[in-house]
Amino acid sequence: MSAAETFSPDWTSPPGETISDVLRERDISIDDFAQKMQKSRQEILELLQGHSPITLGIARQLEKTLGASVEFWMSREFRYRERLGGSKEETNLWVQSLPVADMLKFGWLGSLPEGSDLLAACLLFFGVGSVAAWHRVYGALEQRYSFRTSPSFESEPGALITWLRRGELEGSAMDCAPWNPLAFKSALDSVRGLTRERDPNRFLPALQRLCAEAGVAVAIVRSPNGSRASGATRFLSKNKALLLLSFRYLSDDQLWFSFFHEAGHLLLHDVKEVFVEGVKADDSTEELEAKEREANEFAFRQLIPPEFHREFLALPLNGFAIARFAKRIGIASGIVVGQLQFHRRVRPNHFNNLKRRYEWD
Repeated sequence: MSAAETFSPDWTSPPGETISDVLRERDISIDDFAQKMQKSRQEILELLQGHSPITLGIARQLEKTLGASVEFWMSREFRYRERLGGSKEETNLWVQSLPVADMLKFGWLGSLPEGSDLLAACLLFFGVGSVAAWHRVYGALEQRYSFRTSPSFESEPGALITWLRRGELEGSAMDCAPWNPLAFKSALDSVRGLTRERDPNRFLPALQRLCAEAGVAVAIVRSPNGSRASGATRFLSKNKALLLLSFRYLSDDQLWFSFFHEAGHLLLHDVKEVFVEGVKADDSTEELEAKEREANEFAFRQLIPPEFHREFLALPLNGFAIARFAKRIGIASGIVVGQLQFHRRVRPNHFNNLKRRYEWD
């Protein structure tokens, strides 16, 4: 029988007591349990005593070791932390800060564990046992993107962090070779050729495969309401990078420029940094803005190689000339239009008929 079937937990007691009950029932020593959990004895003691919370990673290990589901252990942790403190008003405000309607619509919350509620489902999504734990884990991002309301930046921290978390989950599930910057740089030539493919169902799997072979998980995650981000990069581990795209603008020039911009961050900048595009951080500095310009220049040079820059800058401003130039250098016409607009050679509403528009299935 599983732990969930055997025991009726006292929700006011630490989840470690439930684990201890299971260990006694099965005559498993703490040392043997620590070895199976791949933790030190001290780490296990802190877990059993309630000093360390059950995270999503630990819940998965408990599922493998003791048999109860991830949902059982996360719900057990949630109920305990809920009883410990934190006002109902605080938890309600936290849930309200998340794009819950879209999380449900997109299937990100799955089916709620039996006996749980929306709050528990949201905590499970983030892999934490309490709202306080969420603030500890995501506090730095929350503070960095505590956006001021303005016409230009309407993103909300909860929505942005939700999008980043979904990307983390999808990226973590992808099989990738170890991170290899030289292989990734080389793969970009092949990726560039994909820009002429019209069907996302054809080019997205190819894009993900090419990048995975160099240690980069490319996740395409729909933007929930309240998030204006178009792309992001971070390292999930020393051997695995995440390149996250929102498909937000649904046109080929934005999609591909965002991809190569993010690729620039991975190749040019510190692996410990997190970059998010399309939103403005409160801690923006001249150094950060310089890195964004470097990533922009990297993307431009990848899409339109330096040997074509002079021709690009003198390109006749008509649809036929743009299409011929794009075909000759091997990219989509819409990307050339996007770069002409970016460099202010044409107005933002000119030649947009040459761009390809995408739709979510």
